[in-house]
Amino acid sequence: MIPVCSAKGCRATAIWALRWNNPRLHDAQRRKTWLACADHRQSLGDFLGARGFLREVAPVDPSPTLEP
Repeated sequence: MIPVCSAKGCRATAIWALRWNNPRLHDAQRRKTWLACADHRQSLGDFLGARGFLREVAPVDPSPTLEP
């Protein structure tokens, strides 16, 4: 399955994984993930960062089951 951007209405291939948690709801080790295409990496990161939720941004790992 090809990773798709988490931005509303976007169907582009995701190349970034934005890992986050809400410290009021999740323990410190818990990570949720939003996926982002190149166009939405900044806006999704800004949204999470403004709330203090963003923990890490990393490239999406390629799937071992998909052809390059």
